[in-house]
Amino acid sequence: MHSTRAARGGPAAFRPPLPPPGLAAEKPVDYPGVHNLVAYAPALYSGSVPEGDSGFDSLARMGIKTIISVDGADPEVELASRHGLRYVHLPIGYNGMERARALEIARAAKELPGPIYIHCHHGKHRSAGAAGSTAVLLGLSSTEHALARMQVSGTAANYTGLFQCVKDARPVDEPTLHSVSGEFASVYRTTDLVKSMVHIDDALEDLKAIEKAAWKVPSDHPDLVPAAEAGRLADLLRQVLDEPQAKDKPADFRELMLASSHKAEVLEEGFTANLEGAELGKRMKALVASCKDCHTKYRD
Repeated sequence: MHSTRAARGGPAAFRPPLPPPGLAAEKPVDYPGVHNLVAYAPALYSGSVPEGDSGFDSLARMGIKTIISVDGADPEVELASRHGLRYVHLPIGYNGMERARALEIARAAKELPGPIYIHCHHGKHRSAGAAGSTAVLLGLSSTEHALARMQVSGTAANYTGLFQCVKDARPVDEPTLHSVSGEFASVYRTTDLVKSMVHIDDALEDLKAIEKAAWKVPSDHPDLVPAAEAGRLADLLRQVLDEPQAKDKPADFRELMLASSHKAEVLEEGFTANLEGAELGKRMKALVASCKDCHTKYRD
């Protein structure tokens, strides 16, 4: 039972610390509001996006000081701040990241107060690749150990670009780290609603090309990774909701975007599970129908 003093706004009840996952843990850890927690090096962790107060509270109780988001959606900076946590936003793609972005993440992890928590949306793919790369770049882990930790996170084999980023990483010196920006913005934004919708259309067309190629990599577009394209589309649909113009749209617009994002995630899961073409086709049909519903109401 809460004390009267706490209920009236006095000091909050003591919250016991939460033990962070160990470096040798063979399975991810879940805490209230955060999932798929995996240690990649001392004081360096990967996991899911924090969900509301409970998620940030769990991270604070783990001792986390800085959160690095590699997800495309805007971080909840103010909510994190209320829990004494700093946010850095350095999004990456499902196909991996350029060396400059890998170095930016590593520099943030080295220079900002730790322990460090790196997250994407689910905490399985992009955050795992970023944490693995960072651990190797900073000399905190061998390549083999980082790749093994990605397996614990559940990174799907389909995301070859993320694994390659870790395989390509080598320990770097201070001048190399300082060759990239040290601004560490809390929100990273490079686009607007119109550009976002163009990127969404491009991702959907890429998925249609994959469908036409019997759910394989198209011969005329060998850079496409089916699961990564579905994940990219899900991410783009969520990001739209952070655009200023989108916030002026009716609530129904948000619901349609989230519904389409969910269907893209379901298709992504189908690719990573190596489901048969008939099931992938069913999931793709549901995704396209969801996109058409939104187009009919807000674009056409």
